[in-house]
Amino acid sequence: MARVVSIHPDSPQQRLLAQAAEFIRDGGVVALPTDSCYALGCHLGDKEAMDRIRQIRQRHHLTLMVRDLSEIAHFARVDNAQYRLLKATTPGSYTFILEGTKELPRRVLHPKRKTIGLRVPLSPVANGLLDALGAPVLCSSLILPGEDDPLHEADEILERLARRID
Repeated sequence: MARVVSIHPDSPQQRLLAQAAEFIRDGGVVALPTDSCYALGCHLGDKEAMDRIRQIRQRHHLTLMVRDLSEIAHFARVDNAQYRLLKATTPGSYTFILEGTKELPRRVLHPKRKTIGLRVPLSPVANGLLDALGAPVLCSSLILPGEDDPLHEADEILERLARRID
């Protein structure tokens, strides 16, 4: 059964962000609010948690949510034109598909293209979680198989995924 941690969307409580970060460090899969919708997230290095997200979503594509542009450059190859675009549009609700670097485990990259989605969130909760974790979060928009729209309500997420997320 999933545990619910209610974090204020505009002024997240540090104690609760630390609890959520600990869930992720311990191998948990969490549903977290982002700028556009909820996402499933886990620790970058946790293969089992990543596999759980892929099983729930039934998709291979993943996104790495990072704190700032310097982290993007660590995980993806970025040329000058791409950097200018990134600088003009982040933080925000955009995900950029970029060629991954050798710093990323191969299992998180798209198997054929060797790319990964990268984003810098504007959401205070997502940013607070990234700060508390001190590391990027591997995530995927919470769109369930066979559906077109992502989930936006915590109650519905809990009802539909309580036994599959932490």
